[in-house]
Amino acid sequence: MVPRTDPLTFEVVELIGAVVARYHEEYEGAAAKHSLTGAQARVLWLLAHEPMPMRRIAQQLKCEPSNITGIVDRLETRGLVERRPDPADRRVKLAAPTDEGRETASRLRDALDFAREPLGGLTTVERTMLRDLLRRMLGEDAPGS
Repeated sequence: MVPRTDPLTFEVVELIGAVVARYHEEYEGAAAKHSLTGAQARVLWLLAHEPMPMRRIAQQLKCEPSNITGIVDRLETRGLVERRPDPADRRVKLAAPTDEGRETASRLRDALDFAREPLGGLTTVERTMLRDLLRRMLGEDAPGS
């Protein structure tokens, strides 16, 4: 275990915090340009990967399902998301992006230059190492391990 007073650990924690803060700031700005809140943009981004029930969205974003219901309601009103029956269990409703929702999620992703530009300065090996270290920190296994 690393001692709590280890200056290197403290510096790494501070740098991770700075990266997270800058990412959130840019994400909120990109969302606002599309008249979305950050939470709405995160839900739309998740759904662009795959339709899912609201309970699973809440688990992914670590929030209450009732919050997700309101967010999905607002996205649905804007024509970015629709609810549809789950083919595996018709009692369950999936939130899914509309074509406009997928396009908006894609534009949001393209607007996030903050990480893309500095990461572009790293070699493929360095980016792979960074990815694997971050996965390890989060308790996820890197592919092939």
